[in-house]
Amino acid sequence: MDWGLKGKTALVTGASQGIGRTTARLLASEGVTVVGVARRHALVEELTTEISSQNGGKIIALEADFSIEGEPERVAKEAEALLGRVDILINAAGGSRPVPFDATKEQWLEGMTLNFFRIRELTHAIVPGMQRNNWGRIVTFTGTSEPRMLNAAFTAKAAVHVWAKALSRDVALYGVTVNCLQPGRIRTEQIQKRYPTLEDELEYSRQEIPVGRFGTTEEIAAVALFLSSPLASYVTGTVIPVDGGSSRFAF
Repeated sequence: MDWGLKGKTALVTGASQGIGRTTARLLASEGVTVVGVARRHALVEELTTEISSQNGGKIIALEADFSIEGEPERVAKEAEALLGRVDILINAAGGSRPVPFDATKEQWLEGMTLNFFRIRELTHAIVPGMQRNNWGRIVTFTGTSEPRMLNAAFTAKAAVHVWAKALSRDVALYGVTVNCLQPGRIRTEQIQKRYPTLEDELEYSRQEIPVGRFGTTEEIAAVALFLSSPLASYVTGTVIPVDGGSSRFAF
């Protein structure tokens, strides 16, 4: 199937591992020139050897640490210089931040900064270029709407959902779409730490996931590719779970 992505450009954060890495790889395999951003620069550089050049796509590694003030603006500027323009922004950086009831203000701020403020800052730095080009795709990987514990990242991701919905209405007439994807139990480094054995994974799957298994990074990245493509021009302002049916709410 032709996604209509060949010749597009993309900026992908969190490209060193998991969902971000797979999304960057699949975009490049479809002919997209990708700037892959991560703290672990060497892991992104390894991706360049995995990509076939037959479709013209490639990955350019860019090191960044979003805990540092001003990094989103620097990354946006460098990505635009490297690519000429950014057609697609994939926000995949972030991480779980469980906190106790008596967590400090600093603990909450750290979780909110990485999982909301930096995403907003980077996106707002990229959007003007998309508006000038009258085309753009923004896809952000978020988190569950059914938290089982206090987690600063879950709170931040809920803020992302509301912000992204409002942004989608502001930029729609410029041909820019804004969508969020909620990963379920996808096999990534973070998930494997929580479920280290096959027995742990199967036990959780039997109890909580109707399809009976954890998902792969390719399965959620494929949805991101669709949302990044011209085929998804009428899909914006959405939050889509990719979780094997484990969400209990109908909407």
